[in-house]
Amino acid sequence: MSQAQPLINKLVVVGLGLIGGSLAAGLKRRGGCVETIGVVRTAEAGAQALKRGVVDRTCASLAEVAPELGPGDVVFISVPTLAVAGVLEQIRDCLGPQVTVTDGASVKGSVAKAAEQVFGLVPPQLILGHPIAGSERSGVAAANPDLYEQHRVILTPLENTDPVHLDRVVQMWQRVGAEVLNLSVEEHDEVLGATSHLPHAIAYSLVDTLAQDIGNPNIFRYAAGGFRDFTRIASSDPLMWHDIMRANKDSVLSALDLFMNNLSRLRTAVAEEDSDHLLGVFTRAKAARDHFTNILAKRAFVDSMSRSKIDYLLQPGGQVRGTIRVPGDKSISHRSIMLGAIAEGITTVEGFLEGEDALATLQAFRDMGVVIEGPDNGRVKIHGVGLHGLKAPTKPLYVGNSGTTIRLLAGLLAGQAFDTEMSGDESLATRPMGRVADPLRSMGAVIDTAEGGRPPLRIKGGQRLKAIDYALPMASAQVKSCVLLAGLYAEGTTRVTEPAPTRDHTERMLAGFGYPVKRSGATAELTGNGRLTACNIDVPADISSATFYMVAACIAPGSDLTLTHVGINPTRIGVINILRLMGADLTLSNEREIGGEPVADIRVRYAPLKGIRIPEEQVPLAIDEFPALFIAAACAEGETVLTGAEELRVKESDRIQAMADGLQTLGVNAQPTPDGIVIQGGPMGGGEVETHFDHRIAMSFSIAALRASAPIRVKDATHVATSFPTFVELAKQTGISLEVIDS
Repeated sequence: MSQAQPLINKLVVVGLGLIGGSLAAGLKRRGGCVETIGVVRTAEAGAQALKRGVVDRTCASLAEVAPELGPGDVVFISVPTLAVAGVLEQIRDCLGPQVTVTDGASVKGSVAKAAEQVFGLVPPQLILGHPIAGSERSGVAAANPDLYEQHRVILTPLENTDPVHLDRVVQMWQRVGAEVLNLSVEEHDEVLGATSHLPHAIAYSLVDTLAQDIGNPNIFRYAAGGFRDFTRIASSDPLMWHDIMRANKDSVLSALDLFMNNLSRLRTAVAEEDSDHLLGVFTRAKAARDHFTNILAKRAFVDSMSRSKIDYLLQPGGQVRGTIRVPGDKSISHRSIMLGAIAEGITTVEGFLEGEDALATLQAFRDMGVVIEGPDNGRVKIHGVGLHGLKAPTKPLYVGNSGTTIRLLAGLLAGQAFDTEMSGDESLATRPMGRVADPLRSMGAVIDTAEGGRPPLRIKGGQRLKAIDYALPMASAQVKSCVLLAGLYAEGTTRVTEPAPTRDHTERMLAGFGYPVKRSGATAELTGNGRLTACNIDVPADISSATFYMVAACIAPGSDLTLTHVGINPTRIGVINILRLMGADLTLSNEREIGGEPVADIRVRYAPLKGIRIPEEQVPLAIDEFPALFIAAACAEGETVLTGAEELRVKESDRIQAMADGLQTLGVNAQPTPDGIVIQGGPMGGGEVETHFDHRIAMSFSIAALRASAPIRVKDATHVATSFPTFVELAKQTGISLEVIDS
């Protein structure tokens, strides 16, 4: 490996075990320091470290090497947790404040307390840290220069921490391949107490129980691989874990108490053959473990809601051809979970969209005690608890980027007996919630929002809701659905009248669950406190997802693409109507109805498009599809004018401004207006476009490359997984030249 510019002059490691030895060896291999020095207790340990090339030299005490140390040098304390205080006393007596000091102890509270006792306060040069890496092997013989690759290191800087020393430690860990995160001392010890210290305590206790108490000499001989995997950590250094348990006593006790209470409930469920409890524990645990695996792989629910950014790089030109089926309809997937959860009986869902938004809804109901099996290749089984069977969640409900989840759930939660709080990511935190909070308050709900009517939403339970007649101030299926869902819990008949037609999936699905919904013109109404009966749901392909490929085929010469099993709900076909008005060659076949929802196969062949003035009555029927339609307009001959679409300014982003900015970057004349946009069709160049964390903006500019004259880089396409987890796969399959790159 080539030697990079050193970050550190001298690295002094106090305690050359697995952790300290691996850091020294890793920095040596990567040219991260000029010299590595090990402080060892025995000559044998020093000789072994030198023989293995872990360090350049060794010494018996820190005092021996201290006179050589100055700015740019680092002392890494890698001794058992309770031994750190003794090393800090040596540092106080022989090191100046210019030397960076950091540690690798598993408990930060005890180290901070020890530093305060030794120095009077945690000195600015001391960076408290903890590498989340290791193995059951210990000692310098286990040192591995690649140990920290793809692992996390947690630092817990304090208010008085010197930024120069902190930056040096951050760069040191990054040089050996680690990802560096910051937590407070208290949060670190709480999190590690639950995720590391508790599992070790359980593993030690389990193996000790089997070895000492069961008494069967074959107990280990016939143990399966799962036992081996689970108890591997019981081979870790006993002295080290003895110290950790003592140092993090309070957090470990809290985690043990919680675990023992849950284990006791599990024992009761086994004894009483409580199938619902057992299945609930096991399905929730599997989902949580799968989510944990995704986090480790830097993915979210599908691919966390916390991950590294990616860009799309698209080459210009090409055509789309073939036959594809896009993922299930997101709107219907959301509602299938919500209504299945409050129905009586088991609801089976096929074609469920396994995107982050729909999975956020699923997780919210798991958090409220609903047993949900899957999803497994789009199949979900929901064990309904009835209209009044939801349980209080133990923590705030986190819904990620999903506006549908937070707005529709607000209606359901307004009628519950328990308090709830819902929050989301940074993007969701900017979106207006007054439009659902206001009508719910008029029904008797008690709802608090953040400043400006933004999330989080705090909903007080135990309120008696009363029915209302509500005239929507704007056409919004989310607000309409929210009020109707609250109406399930209200006294009397709730009526919602909309100024223009919006998607009616909620009304259709309620009827499918046997709940009477009366629809008369622009008004939908239902009477509260009925019952929903479980049913089977087949989710059609999402017309919003299909839109990107419909537009792609419309604009790319030579294209001929068929999309199968697409939902063509009359309240969702604005995109089909608008494209036909623009001259698209678009035909529907195999039309049928499945589970109350009309579906069809859609064939689209290239045809020259012309600009139009989009009829305002079509706007609510295509509100989510306009980013892609703007690309069609940019490729059309003449002018396209959109009005009456102010709703687009309060989606995941201001979609009018975001699309106008991106189109202008590509050389298209696009002028935003307060309630729409004016686009002059013409040649399209290349460039970098910003998505503003909006999945539909990202996918729209991806298909634009088919008519571009130069490459397009779509910045931060990470959120595409919220609605269309297979977008990249289908893009490549149909002929779009798309490369995913880390940004």
